[in-house]
Amino acid sequence: MDTIAWRDVTDAGEPPPSDDRSTFTLHINGSDRKLTLDHRTTLLDALREHLGLTGAKKGCDHGQCGACTVLVDGRRVNSCLLLAVAQEGAHITTIEGLADGDRLHPLQEAFLERDALQCGYCTPGQICSALGMLDEAADGSPSYVTEPGTAAAGGPVPLDAGEIRERMSGNLCRCGAYPRIVEAIEDVAP
Repeated sequence: MDTIAWRDVTDAGEPPPSDDRSTFTLHINGSDRKLTLDHRTTLLDALREHLGLTGAKKGCDHGQCGACTVLVDGRRVNSCLLLAVAQEGAHITTIEGLADGDRLHPLQEAFLERDALQCGYCTPGQICSALGMLDEAADGSPSYVTEPGTAAAGGPVPLDAGEIRERMSGNLCRCGAYPRIVEAIEDVAP
């Protein structure tokens, strides 16, 4: 018979701080959320298991598939590789935070209109990554395939299908919806 180890909890239902746990606040989708978690808890696990934000998916848990992609201070990151406690003070945006009430974000609308998904497992990470990627290109950050001289100094990098594919290469789709994903991003790209 298994033994259940009981633990003390605070009034909020979280375990109290200790040598292996810290209390900290995450700023997620415009709201502050106070948590007390083990220091080793990843941002992905904090989002999914402790805050109920299940949009970001646990695919590989090694930063190789992109299913867990969220935005931290506007930059796309693999949330499975970040410690939650280290994100205190950062602005975190998940797929749940992109819509404005009932109005979907333009990328969400484009993915639906282009049918840029099949099973949908990777879609939240694809959309968050696409949003981060669009900002990177607008800021003039080149990719491996960016042709020299295609962007004015400090100006935006033009996004064609090849540029989008390269920039989205860290996000895998098990169903192979890549052509539609690229089309959806092209619809939104400036």
